[in-house]
Amino acid sequence: MARAGLTTERLVRAGAELADEIGFERTTPAELARRFGVRTASLYSHVENAHDLKTRIALLALEELADQVSAAVAGRAGKDALTAFANAYRDYALRHPGRFEAARFRLDPETAAASAGVRHAQMTRAILRGYDLAEPHQTHAVRLLGSVFSGYVTLETAGGFSHSTPDAQASWTEILNALDVLLRAWPTAS
Repeated sequence: MARAGLTTERLVRAGAELADEIGFERTTPAELARRFGVRTASLYSHVENAHDLKTRIALLALEELADQVSAAVAGRAGKDALTAFANAYRDYALRHPGRFEAARFRLDPETAAASAGVRHAQMTRAILRGYDLAEPHQTHAVRLLGSVFSGYVTLETAGGFSHSTPDAQASWTEILNALDVLLRAWPTAS
């Protein structure tokens, strides 16, 4: 029988908080059980194993991030939409480093297809419609943006930009300006 007060949702939310505190990789059922003052076995009526816990945290993070980005880009187009999208992504990552890492957790194809990750791709493609990119260029641009945003934030959260000038915000702004120029002048010749 499940311990009173423990629910799957409560465990996943606590797991996400724990990931932000100690890192997603270190978030395990044993660490989560310590937080609740229960035996690890008590969690297994709510999550199957460590992989299931990580998957659920990843799904929560993808959903939260999609909601935040969606709210940020609503009613915007072109460079405004690109900047709002990027800033929402970066803000989430800086506020929730463990969840940000979880959002990049490799999901099985069926789970990924049913996740909010699909919304991320749809929102990115919606932004790119303002740049009039046809396929396959649009897919290349989606991958570029994802790589730049994820890579920059990963380096920033690891302290990679803290020892030099200009500061990380100045570089971020410059990069977004450069991305806008690149997207407007995207080479479409084969």
